[in-house]
Amino acid sequence: MQIQVNTDRHIQADERLAEFIRDTLQSKLNRFADHLTRIEVHLSDENGNTKHDGNDKRCLLEARPEGLEPVAITEHAATVGQAITGAADKMQRKLSSLVDKLRDKHIRSGSPDFAEPDEVV
Repeated sequence: MQIQVNTDRHIQADERLAEFIRDTLQSKLNRFADHLTRIEVHLSDENGNTKHDGNDKRCLLEARPEGLEPVAITEHAATVGQAITGAADKMQRKLSSLVDKLRDKHIRSGSPDFAEPDEVV
């Protein structure tokens, strides 16, 4: 699973941030790693340097499952770390739901070979 990080000019991208993103996404999405070709992370500060109020940090995650359309979610939070963690949680729920729907669809069509990815602890 390749992780690509993009930031706007208001968020400083450094190795510490990249490591936090990798660790967070791998811990939350590891069980889907074999089915995802890439995850794109887009971080932005919607108010820039003008205001420092509320939930102005945005994390957009776009997961690209093999053979399927990309799945995207957005999380707003007060800090970049909170936005990343919240987005990872949302993506985990979204991918779990997607896997469940695909499994149900294959079971109904008579193909019992489809199984949820193994969870690595």
